[in-house]
Amino acid sequence: MTSLLFKVLSRLFIACLVCLYAATSHANSGTKADSVIQQNNAQWQQTLKAAQGQSVYFYAWGGSKAVNDYLRWATREIAQQYRIRLIHVKVTDPSEPVSRLKAENGRTSAIDLIWVNGENFAYLKEQGFLLGDLWTAIPNSASLAVDKLPITVDFGEPMDGFEVPWGIGQFNLIAEKAAYPQPQLSAKSLLDVAKNHPQSVTYPRPPEFHGTTFLKQLLIDLSKADPRLYQFATEQAKEELLPALWQYLDKLHPFLWQQGKAFPSSAAEQFLLYQQKNLSMTVSFNPNQWLKEKNTQQISESSERRYFANGAITNSHNLAIPKSAPSPDAAIVVINFMLSEKAQQEKFTGVWGDPAVITSLFDENATMPAHPELHSSWHVIIEDVWQQRYGG
Repeated sequence: MTSLLFKVLSRLFIACLVCLYAATSHANSGTKADSVIQQNNAQWQQTLKAAQGQSVYFYAWGGSKAVNDYLRWATREIAQQYRIRLIHVKVTDPSEPVSRLKAENGRTSAIDLIWVNGENFAYLKEQGFLLGDLWTAIPNSASLAVDKLPITVDFGEPMDGFEVPWGIGQFNLIAEKAAYPQPQLSAKSLLDVAKNHPQSVTYPRPPEFHGTTFLKQLLIDLSKADPRLYQFATEQAKEELLPALWQYLDKLHPFLWQQGKAFPSSAAEQFLLYQQKNLSMTVSFNPNQWLKEKNTQQISESSERRYFANGAITNSHNLAIPKSAPSPDAAIVVINFMLSEKAQQEKFTGVWGDPAVITSLFDENATMPAHPELHSSWHVIIEDVWQQRYGG
């Protein structure tokens, strides 16, 4: 019995030593992992502390009630959670903050945060106006659905950490089903609608970005998505591809609202004309706007979403911080909040209806077949030539 008891106790002792060793090894491993987490957390806590009490002047498009309402919600949330005052400076054209940064010429800016579009991002990046390494500095950027959405390149220009996507836009029409019975459009079918329903079709006056994108969708269709549209616009490419667009517009304009002699100044103005039944269609960059407007009875029950057969031009809307921003820490905290599950969920299911760009909330059913953006050089030349030909 004594010998048997000794063997049992010996085995128990050895087992305890093994367990103790394993527990110690695990604890040491955990300590190393925890130290990394604590170090990263300490850096973020330092950013949060520096951001408290600061104001963030956010230069962003102010032409949409839904977007403005969402930003009012975000302002309240950010003030409550982080003691940061977010101030929405409403701009009518994305070039406005760019012009301001150029005028400030490196001096401390009036701008802390910008809603950037692709055309202006390439210029701001090239001129060195933007704060870099944002994806590294913002924890929630790790949640971006980069494997499911084209959100690392902006109008042909790699983001390289100088801006952060917080939503996507897809160009579409909100239209009366009777006039647009098919879910997809072409340049030819749109011309047929304009002829059959004169003065019911139009588009915002370029350089308003909905209007310019409408022209780009037509060019994609008319050129059969020529690969040169996604590269820098050479003189030869412009000479070979653009005439088809101008010839088409010459045919279309006489049938447009106001015979093409006047155009809505914005998507908001065109939407109002559609609400008043002066038009058979309006334009949108929000793939879910038509549902939001129908659910709140802002548009007719017979309204449907329509997109071009090549796919809806899809781009991300992005946030950037000027290198000369007075409150960069607070701006970083604001971007991090915009990428949180709470903010992304509210943006999608709330008044805006903008699809989420983080992996945990990404929903393929909320979007349309996507078509890539044209290179930003095409954006510029289309606007310039349009102004010369039709700007009056």
